[in-house]
Amino acid sequence: MILESALLDVRPGLEEEFLAAFTEARPLIAVQRGFRSLELRRCLDQGRSSRFLLQVEWETLEDHTEGFRGSAEYQQWRELLHRFYEPFPEVEHYGPAVLTA
Repeated sequence: MILESALLDVRPGLEEEFLAAFTEARPLIAVQRGFRSLELRRCLDQGRSSRFLLQVEWETLEDHTEGFRGSAEYQQWRELLHRFYEPFPEVEHYGPAVLTA
């Protein structure tokens, strides 16, 4: 299992519209081969209420980078969500936990 992680800085004032679009986009990723789960969390720190943390669990790195990103659903995902980001998010992928508590 790998974890995709991205900080999503949504343009201020568009947070509720972004959440509605994300709700619409969620099924597009959920049907992908290798998709396990996702979490979208809103930042609670003062002055950061337009920042969200997206974490997606995939079976393999390729399920995300080649499968989802190469799919027709990804094109719809982009149309629904990419207009909200400023700056565009950096997406990173992480392996298994090296330490847990």
